[in-house]
Amino acid sequence: MTLTDIGPTTDPAVLSTEQQALATADALAAELAAGSAERERSGASLLPQLRQVAESGLLGVVVPAEHGGPGLSAAVKVEVLRRLSRGDSAVGQLLLSHFVIGQAISGLGRQQPAPRIYADILAGAQLGNASAERGTQTGLDRHTTVTPRGDGTWVLNGTKYYATGALGAKWIAVAAVVAGREGETATVFIRPDQDGVTLDLEQWSAFGQRGTASGEVRLAEVVVDDELVIEEGAAPDPVDGPPSVLGAYDQALHAAVDIGIARAALEDGAEFVRTRSRPWKEAVLAGVTRADEEPHVVRRFGELTARLYALEALLAHGTALVDEGLAEAELSRDTAARASLQVAGAKALAQEYAVEIASAIFELTGTSGTDSAANLDRHWRNVRTHSLHDPARWKYVHLGNHTLHGTRPPRLGLVL
Repeated sequence: MTLTDIGPTTDPAVLSTEQQALATADALAAELAAGSAERERSGASLLPQLRQVAESGLLGVVVPAEHGGPGLSAAVKVEVLRRLSRGDSAVGQLLLSHFVIGQAISGLGRQQPAPRIYADILAGAQLGNASAERGTQTGLDRHTTVTPRGDGTWVLNGTKYYATGALGAKWIAVAAVVAGREGETATVFIRPDQDGVTLDLEQWSAFGQRGTASGEVRLAEVVVDDELVIEEGAAPDPVDGPPSVLGAYDQALHAAVDIGIARAALEDGAEFVRTRSRPWKEAVLAGVTRADEEPHVVRRFGELTARLYALEALLAHGTALVDEGLAEAELSRDTAARASLQVAGAKALAQEYAVEIASAIFELTGTSGTDSAANLDRHWRNVRTHSLHDPARWKYVHLGNHTLHGTRPPRLGLVL
């Protein structure tokens, strides 16, 4: 399968209810989990798995009702991604941009490119991302430019990295600055098979989330129709700009990937202990004949389970607040702040607890759990890699300032 041979081979299933979406996510996650260890070990492409997702109809859950979609809540969409990430975390992260961009363009209503993009999604199209760049002073800086030509088209030039979701995407959303307009930005939709677009995704060499192929996208004189350029103007002021819950939604999706990995690690570790681990010598002397009945093992699994429950509950509460904000006729700053802070807490704690869970299972499996054939270490490598997406230390600062001073967190793109 090539990069241009993507998308479903059959019409995607139509998922119109929350129950259908979650049941489909569970069924697909079980299928993904069955081969995830071997795929990760061999470095197999995830294009076949992305096609499975497309054919399942799960890509369409991001489409609002006014565009023919199910119009599901943010909480349900985040939960879908969490469940898919439990099955294969690389698949979950590959689809994260699809969920974020699908929400971001919902505010455009009937303006272009929303109708065209949403129609393609319902037909099985995946959305990808090309935002971040290397060699800039900060992660907010952009050198990629889009230039209006005055004839209804624009020209896009630049190089992007960490282009997660470009693999398998029919549309890639590119963050750019508008040439000749100081401080103005735009989001530009391109297709990976357009002239001037080069995907070099093999450059991704991290020790975790290997299947995301989050490499490089090069753009050389790419011609884009006017309807596929969303002009955003100058970036909003981080303190006084209009409130938004898009950042909280994005961070909830990132937390969902980490928390999905944590559940996979805990469940796979428990299965290994039940079926392969031996009890320690002192336990045998005390009459224990199975590792999964050793009191210290049972207690530690209980501690890790409590941490996982806390993460899942905190994420659910945060996404409920995101939905509360989306339901307001005019989003208030306080509602946006509550959603951002609650989700920030979930994301920050996931960076601690999910990593702990994925590491701690080896205390309980014993040395046999490090066998490369089991590939249990992929859970730690994956969550350690993905949890570094943005630092928890700054989330704790914002949470502390809010508790001490009532300070609302700044609006920094999709970070908070």
